Amino acid sequence: LHLVALNLPFAGDMRADFQCFQQAQLAGLTSTYRAFLSSHLQDLATVVRKTDRYHLPIVNLKGEILFNNWESIFNGNGGQFNIHVPIYSFDGRNVMTDPSWPQKVIWHGSTANGIRLVSNYCEAWHTADMGAMGQASPLKMGKLLDQKVFSCSNQFIVLCIENSFVS
Repeated sequence: LHLVALNLPFAGDMRADFQCFQQAQLAGLTSTYRAFLSSHLQDLATVVRKTDRYHLPIVNLKGEILFNNWESIFNGNGGQFNIHVPIYSFDGRNVMTDPSWPQKVIWHGSTANGIRLVSNYCEAWHTADMGAMGQASPLKMGKLLDQKVFSCSNQFIVLCIENSFVS
């Protein structure tokens, strides 16, 4: 399953699932992509279909392995990954090095186990208010689910996950 970033950073008021769907289509990817975020409807840990959570690796746009499987992201270690394996945007840029994302931080709105944090997910990703808060993770720590709180006015990286395998 591919883990890919949106082509631009976003503040807390994003239509992330729609953006993931649209940018995947524009990039010529045929499977469904969902935002790597907890929402008011769903915990991040359950975004990928149950049948695909254990046996498929999580890879970047070029097929390089980031995680052995979806479940391994939520084992309590904060989604530790190899920072030498790049995370690419839908248009092929490395979010770790490209200046389009000045802050190397991803939004997630979740606990380290992928459960939604209703106090820290920018009012279900509907506000960029300076006073509202969102849970995010600085990528330089090598974790997708590091537990840091930021104002929803920040423009951070938003990741998308291919949520079901299509052969």
